[in-house]
Amino acid sequence: MSTDIRHADGRVELKDTARIERSPLYNHDLAPVAIKDRNWTTYNYAALWISMAHCIPTYMLASGLMASGMNWWQALLTILLGNTIVLIPILLNSHPGTKYGIPFPVFARAAYGTVGSNLPALMRAIVACGWFGIQAWLGGEALQTLFTSLIPGWPTLLGSRFAGHAGTEWLSFLIFWGLNVVIIYKGMDLLRHVENWAAPFVLVMTGVLVVWAVREANGIGPLLSHPGTLNSFGAFFPVFVPSLTAMIGFWATLSLNMPDFTRFGRSQREQMVGQVVALPTTMSVFAAMGVLITSATVIIYGEAIWDPVKLVARFDRPVVVAISMFTAVVATLAVNIAANVVSPANDFANAFPRHIGFRTGGLITGILGIVMQPWRLLADPSGYIFTWLLGYSGGLGSIAGVLIADYWIVRRKELRLEDLYLPGGAYRYSAGWNPAAVIATLAGCAFAWGGLVIPFLKPLYDYAWFVGFGVAFVLHVVLMRGTSAGKA
Repeated sequence: MSTDIRHADGRVELKDTARIERSPLYNHDLAPVAIKDRNWTTYNYAALWISMAHCIPTYMLASGLMASGMNWWQALLTILLGNTIVLIPILLNSHPGTKYGIPFPVFARAAYGTVGSNLPALMRAIVACGWFGIQAWLGGEALQTLFTSLIPGWPTLLGSRFAGHAGTEWLSFLIFWGLNVVIIYKGMDLLRHVENWAAPFVLVMTGVLVVWAVREANGIGPLLSHPGTLNSFGAFFPVFVPSLTAMIGFWATLSLNMPDFTRFGRSQREQMVGQVVALPTTMSVFAAMGVLITSATVIIYGEAIWDPVKLVARFDRPVVVAISMFTAVVATLAVNIAANVVSPANDFANAFPRHIGFRTGGLITGILGIVMQPWRLLADPSGYIFTWLLGYSGGLGSIAGVLIADYWIVRRKELRLEDLYLPGGAYRYSAGWNPAAVIATLAGCAFAWGGLVIPFLKPLYDYAWFVGFGVAFVLHVVLMRGTSAGKA
């Protein structure tokens, strides 16, 4: 007999958790959030996205596009369109989080099975570990600049360079890495408070930098008057398509695991409005700020300086450098915890619920983030956009296709909440695996990534996210047709 309680506003909670608390699929961090504890508001979700978007990779996002030949408005249009498109799967996958109070890996059990959910969860987690490392390295660079402005001789304090970087650079990286771990161990409530004040603080400080740059340059600079090299449709479109896919790839991770945040939402309306208002606008505005400031640096310094950390390092006032670098550290810390720790921590916990909790999962994320050598991922801007972002988007698009098809088409938004935590419940399928979801995901990945090894499929790779999503969506619906497994 089901213990689900269905409220008038559509949200669902468990009347009694005693039965699932004995299950090997349960731990406190994966448990459904009770209605009384769902307290995130519209502002919380807007602040979440604003703080996640206000990061150094967003600031530099247009640089890779302009380096490929786009002018400033083509680059910003691509960023706006990509973030508007990815908002659709984000909102679709946000719904079950608010309705049932469940995190992403538990939601994935409905489509993939109680054991099979580890396939999408761990695929998502590995990408997040790479992102964690990238953001931690950027945060370490900000700390390095801060320490250099405050401590004479800091860059050479630990002797000669190794692996291409000064010893103090590695130390700054590890210090920033440690700050992330501290917040992980404090939990989601501290995260919410950090996001709430970090969002407006970083925006204001970046606005101050824009004003300074425009005043120093006596205008907005030459980048905005540069025509670019993609002046015909035939030249623009082949660059635009993979660039658009890469922009979608930027938040393809969050398009899967937004239930990790929306499970705390007071209502569907509040989480939707907060996300719709904040994501596309903030990404575009912050990227535009990066273009304006960089355009001004061409006049001020005689070269385009896209990295804000390197720009601030040019300042000769320690107090200005200190405030600016503190802002960069706050921005990077906020996005790293929210975007790159919460999900993989839950994902690793889902794999071994009785042995790994949120804190341990977060620590695993941090360690793997170092192992993946983020300094190499950031070494080449074109590789960052067209290899890293574009490549993994195909796999995550395939998972999104299965999740959305399963929840909205196959089950019509109805799940058995208690059974998501029971190994012998409705989502057991075949020994805990749903073959339909696995086949659909692998087929989506095969078509999305096939162009890497099969030349005539190369055009599909440029559309990696769309191809993976479309193939997995259609195939999952077809394979699940006529089955009743797990339907409420």
